[in-house]
Amino acid sequence: MSKQEIPYKIYLEESEMPKSWYNVRADMKNKPAPLLNPGTLQPMKQEELQPVFCEELVKQELDDTTAYFEIPEEIRNFYKMYRPSPLVRAYCLEEKLQTPAKIYYKFEGNNTSGSHKLNSAIAQAYYAKKQGLKGVTTETGAGQWGTALSMACSYFGLDCKVYMVKVSYEQKPFRREVMRTYGASVTPSPSMDTEVGRKILEAHPGTSGSLGCAISEAVEVATKKEGYRYVLGSVLNQVLLHQSVIGLETKTALDKYGIKPDIIIGCAGGGSNLGGLIAPFMGEKLRGEADYRIIAVEPASCPSFTRGKFAYDFCDTGMVCPLAKMHTLGSGFIPAADHAGGLRYHGMSSTLSQLYHDGLMEAVSVKQTSVFEAAEQFARVEGILPAPESSHAIRVAIDEAMKCKETGEEKTIVFGLTGTGYFDMVAYEKFHNGEMRDYVPTDEELQIGFDGLPKID
Repeated sequence: MSKQEIPYKIYLEESEMPKSWYNVRADMKNKPAPLLNPGTLQPMKQEELQPVFCEELVKQELDDTTAYFEIPEEIRNFYKMYRPSPLVRAYCLEEKLQTPAKIYYKFEGNNTSGSHKLNSAIAQAYYAKKQGLKGVTTETGAGQWGTALSMACSYFGLDCKVYMVKVSYEQKPFRREVMRTYGASVTPSPSMDTEVGRKILEAHPGTSGSLGCAISEAVEVATKKEGYRYVLGSVLNQVLLHQSVIGLETKTALDKYGIKPDIIIGCAGGGSNLGGLIAPFMGEKLRGEADYRIIAVEPASCPSFTRGKFAYDFCDTGMVCPLAKMHTLGSGFIPAADHAGGLRYHGMSSTLSQLYHDGLMEAVSVKQTSVFEAAEQFARVEGILPAPESSHAIRVAIDEAMKCKETGEEKTIVFGLTGTGYFDMVAYEKFHNGEMRDYVPTDEELQIGFDGLPKID
């Protein structure tokens, strides 16, 4: 198909939106290892998870065999306010790079939350409301998840309590105010409000916090407050399931024009965006129907895929959550105050970790100054200011396109543009002022986290 026949933006009709979420675990030969009870070290049962999570979400979390879950009509009606999202051909970036590669990006920033997080937030709020709960608690790093959940809770009339990683709380006051506009209470984490928060502050005075810290606080509040449950914006199987709408729409749009990607790239912190983007493509790969090169991109400051260990670990710093087998830096690892706050998690989704362990996908880590160089380059030619998280994928997409320029190969590259960076101007300011530094943990620093891994055979 000629260049002129493919539009800048490929939009799907409302009728082409997915009616079901796709569960990639159903096609995995090697299933993700089960969550373990931190007390007994036995696989978690449904009744053990229900005091923490909503009942229906627990069922989705534990289901490794059902390939498709029907999306309830109420959720599909909400999706219609901002979905289908466009698949964009980056013609201007291609021209700037003078590359023979064809570059596409799936843009998820066309809603007030500014990111893909709303896809799962509305689903989790829906099931909480359906269960008759009063409210939910959660953590947020960069703030996209907290914003999305506050929007979803406002829609369904639920109370929303957000524990925001302290460094992001301080760096992104406007993101915090959007959450409050939608009715959420926002607390910097670690805080003195919870038992686990006080313990973390005692052990690490002046800490900038981490997603692991914030998770511990949110879980403590949810389990002690009647009528509340905890919800998570990444990592969990249920979240990757909801985010599969990204990949399903992407594949439908590509198929519409007979386009087959060679390389699929996504940023990776806990795994929600990457898992959602690659889901149907990985399904084809697992079933032997097609092959793709899939690349996860993570920050060099928090390299759980590229330098972590594949082992059972606590999902939170306070060690109150179940243990998951994942690529991890250790639950005690608190990363540097990197500006890509949404990628500052010590571990990676169990599903993605298993796929990576089995050699079905690659991973690379990149330094933040090179990430912001790519973000600025993209913004200047494509007209969108990307979020720092998304810009990790942009960095590697550009790198792969330049390799095509060197070899003359006309590869098709697809990456996830997870959201916009309009609340990240402090980070852009530091980059422009030359104040941004690249932090890469030493082997000795990482070993401290590894030494704290639970001893499980």
